[in-house]
Amino acid sequence: MKRIKRLIATDKNLAILFAVLLLVMVVFAFVFGDSMYSARNLRSMAYQIPEFGFLALGMMFSFMIGGIDLSVIANANTTGIFAAMILTGNWFPGLSEGTAILLAVCVAMASAVVFGLFNGFMVAKLSANPLIATLGTMTLYTGIGMALTGGRGITGLPEAFTAFGTAEVFGVPLIFLLFLVVAVALAFFLGKTGFGRKLYLFGGNPTAARFSAINNERFTIGVFLVIAILSGISGLIIISRVNSAKVGYGDTYLLQAMLVCVIGGIHPDGGRGKVAGVVCAILLMQVLSSAFTILRLSPYAKKLIWGTILILVMGLNYLSDKQVKKRRMRAMQAKALN
Repeated sequence: MKRIKRLIATDKNLAILFAVLLLVMVVFAFVFGDSMYSARNLRSMAYQIPEFGFLALGMMFSFMIGGIDLSVIANANTTGIFAAMILTGNWFPGLSEGTAILLAVCVAMASAVVFGLFNGFMVAKLSANPLIATLGTMTLYTGIGMALTGGRGITGLPEAFTAFGTAEVFGVPLIFLLFLVVAVALAFFLGKTGFGRKLYLFGGNPTAARFSAINNERFTIGVFLVIAILSGISGLIIISRVNSAKVGYGDTYLLQAMLVCVIGGIHPDGGRGKVAGVVCAILLMQVLSSAFTILRLSPYAKKLIWGTILILVMGLNYLSDKQVKKRRMRAMQAKALN
């Protein structure tokens, strides 16, 4: 707790975001009353957060190297479809339930690794623009899922597998605890390890990173690999919760993941941002999403609101960066005159 307070005190953007989160929660408590913070709704929010939370953490890594990965949703859905094909006996029929679950998880994560390596190869080795490369792989991975399912959902997953998506520990969803553990691990990873320091250096100045003996190509592939693994975990969580797999699940999560990263202080140009900011932004987005549900807004209205918020936040960030650059320029000029 002391570490969290110290982190908020030393990070202006995180402090503002935390204050906004508290303000929104207090306002919604007065507006919606018990319907917002009832035990049932809080549990529902805790179940929903990990689905797009892992995708947002993956998007965070792509932003921090000055790129983007548009294939995270396609990766999650397609790996989920692979797992569902095994769990339902469409592939490898006759396996015991335990063996099928173990094989399905292994195949899903292995396919996520392959997708990540392919994305990284496109960007690092072929020098493809991350936006264009992952737009292409998003279409490719979605096409693979569509070819396997014909656009239909795969249902009837084993109860032993779906129990993972509904399990609770002392009333707290297990998948939410898993998300928190991974978020803490990633925060330690970025703040206390050599990989984290290299990530900030590479994202802030790739040329300086190369002169610092960092293999930029290998590092880029490694980052896309991490993104893909997080997407694969999200895919398994999604199918365990909804008891089915289908192309198109979580389409709105792509926009939300980008919005979370921008609100959470992850700079799209790379080199800046913290996991704590992303987690705080995820909580804020989930509270807003629950409010939209209570208000019974249509999915189209939600997309309009998310898109509007994203544009506004990016505009505010641009103006803020412009002011910072002006202040720095004035300080340099004043120093030169003295």
